[in-house]
Amino acid sequence: MKFLLTVFSFLIFLSVAAQKNQDTQNFRAPSVPLVAHDPYFSVWSPGNSLNDCETVHWTGKSQPLHSIIRIDGTAWRVMGSQPSELEPLSQTGVKILPTRTIYNFKNPMVSLELIFTTPALVSNPDVLSRPVTYLTWNIRAVDGKTHAVQLYFDCGAEIAVNTPDQMVKWSVPAIKGLSTLQLGSSEQAILARKGDDLRIDWGYAYLAIPESQKAQIQVGERKKLFAGFISGGTLPASADLSQPRKVSEGKVTMASCWEVGQVASKSVSTMALLAYDDLYSILYFGAKLQAYWKRNGTTIEQLLPQALNDFSKLSAQCESFDKELIKDLGTAGGPKYAEMAALVYRQCLAAHKLTADANGQPLIFAKENFSNGCIATVDVIYPASPFFFLFSPALTKAMLQPIFAYSKSSRWKFPFAPHDLGTYPFATGQAYGGGEKTEENQMPVEETGNMVIMTAVLARMEGNAGFAQENWPVLEKWCEYLLAKGFDPENQLCTDDFAGHLAHNINLSAKAIEALGCYSMLCEMTGRKEKAAEIRKKAEGMAAEWIRQAGEGDHTRLAFDRPGTWSQKYNLVWDKLLGLNLFPDEVLQKEIRYYRKIQSGYGLLLDNRQRYTKNDWITWTATMADSKEGFQAIFDPIWKFANNTPQRVPVSDWYIVDNAYMVGFQARSVVGGFFIKMLSDKNTWNKWVKKGTNVSGPWAPLKLE
Repeated sequence: MKFLLTVFSFLIFLSVAAQKNQDTQNFRAPSVPLVAHDPYFSVWSPGNSLNDCETVHWTGKSQPLHSIIRIDGTAWRVMGSQPSELEPLSQTGVKILPTRTIYNFKNPMVSLELIFTTPALVSNPDVLSRPVTYLTWNIRAVDGKTHAVQLYFDCGAEIAVNTPDQMVKWSVPAIKGLSTLQLGSSEQAILARKGDDLRIDWGYAYLAIPESQKAQIQVGERKKLFAGFISGGTLPASADLSQPRKVSEGKVTMASCWEVGQVASKSVSTMALLAYDDLYSILYFGAKLQAYWKRNGTTIEQLLPQALNDFSKLSAQCESFDKELIKDLGTAGGPKYAEMAALVYRQCLAAHKLTADANGQPLIFAKENFSNGCIATVDVIYPASPFFFLFSPALTKAMLQPIFAYSKSSRWKFPFAPHDLGTYPFATGQAYGGGEKTEENQMPVEETGNMVIMTAVLARMEGNAGFAQENWPVLEKWCEYLLAKGFDPENQLCTDDFAGHLAHNINLSAKAIEALGCYSMLCEMTGRKEKAAEIRKKAEGMAAEWIRQAGEGDHTRLAFDRPGTWSQKYNLVWDKLLGLNLFPDEVLQKEIRYYRKIQSGYGLLLDNRQRYTKNDWITWTATMADSKEGFQAIFDPIWKFANNTPQRVPVSDWYIVDNAYMVGFQARSVVGGFFIKMLSDKNTWNKWVKKGTNVSGPWAPLKLE
């Protein structure tokens, strides 16, 4: 299993005090995205206020960012819990939007707006792949007076190492139009380490300030930097810090400060760019892949000035994008749905890395965060896929292409689809279960069904099955496997592998049937009319038999041979979204009625075996409802969970429904599955797909090790 349930029996008996928190109009995110680009460059605030606590990497390890404002000689803490002797500036609000996080602060003298803008615009892969987040501080007086203001920001060297006992070095590179600091590990062991609970320790972090703002910049010991600014509004004249140096020795920090000047009622702004150049991103069998933004030879020295020049344009685009998407989310699923989808938008993307192959074609790799660290896991791509189905045919292909390339290679010898490509960031061959050697602990029906369904949804997005045609021999082989093994699955794992092996899994059977319906659709789209009719007839027969064997009064069972059981049948959602019509709608609605009757305060159980759930699957299940009210009745408890869970981490997808306690998993891409509701309206889906980019041309051949 990806996670051992060693603590589950204990968690069941934990206090349910979290339930006492009543739903309020002010949503309290469990953790707030600040800098969210990829599995390594991802910084979050786990506090109610930005100055409650130190910021952290999504894994929970310290990656501190600090900000201090000095007003008429008195310093106030804006970001971070340090320096603790300073009074925090009162936070009056936080708004989490798809591409921006906006904090508001106020005291009797001034108001301060701090905006984190990550231009995560999926329709523009060039911009999406840029590892640059903009921080803007907008300050104005609120008491009718004028105040002398200085501002401070820093980024700890922890952002460039796995552990703080590692050595770092730094420099002041000359980059046009910017005052810039560069910092990275001394060792620079590029792509030398793989695993789950790891942070990057190669490449370089950058703090860049527009030269026009005449800011001071300095690398130094954090306490000395703090002290210099608090006492005089400036940084120490000399760093007085030798290098290389352990991060933990003096808390090595990149810092900047601004003499903002006399601030009256008109807002005054300052800005910083925080960036990370990882040099190389993914080891893809024999190739070291670079980030997509580098595919034409662009360097960080070229990117940062371009990012600065693009700020006004991108800021406006982000504002427009956020507004339109939030409106559509609210129309589709209501205000709580819109709030949750906005929160997880950057989380989904930040669990991926967008790279380019030797031909400049995009390849995007998911990391299985805090699950087992696998890369390009098919049953993680599958729950996350609605995000990509909504926004980008190009990135959907970029996700599926590595799996197809591996499946067609001499390394993969099985008649079913693989589980993964390795352990992040090494895409060098399946790591899970029996790997490439045995069928032990594989997920044959699960992954095969996932790949066929996702390929069909891509065809629906594009209006053609060209990508499927390119991979037809593999799809054909997988179809034969599902015909032979899919209806009544043998004892095996499914994507919910933490629940253990299960034979005769009815939800898994539904996936196989839906996948065969999808294959029939692909046959039809590629001109294979007779084959389409043949497979369709078989899928219809399997669906009819499924209804006969799975039903038990007002619901369906967990497994064909287990009376008195039940489970979510989230895989049936594709029958509705793709119009496959293999199952009568009444089958789906009967399930929905049963789920609404038995669900708990924080959501619908995954099945009857344990008191936990998965909120990605709840959303898929809710999407089968035949009304917005029905959807909200099943989805809205997810909002309540996020609002009340005591674990202050990027949204977990696996938790106990009785007390909102996280069982495991955090910051995972699977929350991209929340966007599946947007696919239930064809006009909405088509609108967003048309905004997205596509990709054509051949991918570079896979070079096996």
